[in-house]
Amino acid sequence: MKLIIFFVIAGGAVWAVKVLATARQQHKRRVLLRTPFPPEWSAFLIANLPPYQKMSPQLQQQLHDYIRIFISEKSFEGCGGLTLTDEIKVTIAAQASMLLLNQKGDCYPKLYSVLVYPSTYVATTPNRLDLQPTDSSVRLGESWNHGAVVLAWDSVKKGAVNFRDGHNVAMHEFAHQLDQENGRADGAPILAMRSAYSAWSQVFSKEYELLQHKTIQGKKSVMDMYGATDPAEFFAVATETFFEKPAQLKKKHPELYQELQGFYKVNPIEWSN
Repeated sequence: MKLIIFFVIAGGAVWAVKVLATARQQHKRRVLLRTPFPPEWSAFLIANLPPYQKMSPQLQQQLHDYIRIFISEKSFEGCGGLTLTDEIKVTIAAQASMLLLNQKGDCYPKLYSVLVYPSTYVATTPNRLDLQPTDSSVRLGESWNHGAVVLAWDSVKKGAVNFRDGHNVAMHEFAHQLDQENGRADGAPILAMRSAYSAWSQVFSKEYELLQHKTIQGKKSVMDMYGATDPAEFFAVATETFFEKPAQLKKKHPELYQELQGFYKVNPIEWSN
């Protein structure tokens, strides 16, 4: 009986700590969001993120809020001699935040750190289960399941400024973060309703197999062939394409576009005109 009482009390204490931590976080966010969005940050968005000026005032405000929360709550670390600047932080946070617009969820709750290299880097720590620890590869970015994203700044900025080529390393890696929120990267992120998984699975399986077939045949696709690697990479590549080539994706793959629009709750075609 004493043991049961102990666990009940301990469980209640843990719950109370979590509630208190959440309340403190919400208070800090309210205070943070009452401050004006820095004008120099707006200048970075105008210069580095073409869709920004085409967004509605409501979406721009949402983006501002998410950017401030992201930069306030996530740790940024310059690697390979890179000196972090506000431009780097705002440009990365903005692209990550675009995936959260109109969402009711939190701001990447499992993400704690963003590591930024000046350019392409060589990684010796495997980010895929099929790599041996001694393997090394040249990378533009990667997403770790235990709370970190690694990015090459030159690729991040290029992907942001050139927002119509279908390649965006920041969105790619943060899409992986969304995919990993349920504990695994499998191309099926947390959906709003359990009933939504059936349609998601059917559409994504069909489109993934189609991209694999096109890759084998050497045929062109609106999506990058890297998406044929596995379901997790397909979701990340499809996300890049959805935001950067929305009209083409909707025309060529309407069912896939519909699923992604339902998940991200935005219509990027409105920003591309």
